[in-house]
Amino acid sequence: MNDNDKIQTQITLLTVEHRDLDIVIETLISSGHTDELQLQRLKKRKLQLKDHMKLLQMQLIPDQPA
Repeated sequence: MNDNDKIQTQITLLTVEHRDLDIVIETLISSGHTDELQLQRLKKRKLQLKDHMKLLQMQLIPDQPA
């Protein structure tokens, strides 16, 4: 397994976690859950995952000479 495969696997795992967090957040909101601190933490984690995925995706793009 080369580096690109490892990065792609990591992106896939992060994408699944991001999607799962989205479902949890939507479920808590629709159920009338009012723990705002928990919702904020979940949303912050979701944003962190998205940022991490973007950084990994940038590693997959080869550098081009100027």
